[in-house]
Amino acid sequence: MKSLIKLHVNRDLHEIAVNSNRTLLEALRYDCHLTGTKQGCDMGDCGACTVLIDGVPIQSCITLAVECVGKEILTVEGIAKQDKPHPVQIAWNNHGASQCGYCTPGFIVVAKWLFDHNSNPTEDEIKIALSGNICRCTGYTKIISAMKETIQLMNNE
Repeated sequence: MKSLIKLHVNRDLHEIAVNSNRTLLEALRYDCHLTGTKQGCDMGDCGACTVLIDGVPIQSCITLAVECVGKEILTVEGIAKQDKPHPVQIAWNNHGASQCGYCTPGFIVVAKWLFDHNSNPTEDEIKIALSGNICRCTGYTKIISAMKETIQLMNNE
């Protein structure tokens, strides 16, 4: 039996019908048609599905959609403001921090969270913040470089 729920995603309201066991990841991708959040491990280990719920990074593959009613959800699609990329998105592009790109949405969401809470993180703080996200392609060097450039871009805004 499906329930009608309302999700606040990227400052928009989505009214969808879901089964009680529907994950937030599934609801975002298949009901809200927001495919930026990626389905990776389905166990909360890889970080590809990371979104912000009330400003906190969570793995949407292990979170039920019905648990998110009344909360603010931010996906990678909602990070740019007025069609202007977030500085982390610009830096990611400048450094080629995406190779296959599958993990990128989760990294970008966590990076936004980090910079919202710490505008000048150290390299160790960057590594700790990103430790819940796995990339199989880049070796992380370009990702760390992009994060460092984000600091500079944000200071120049």
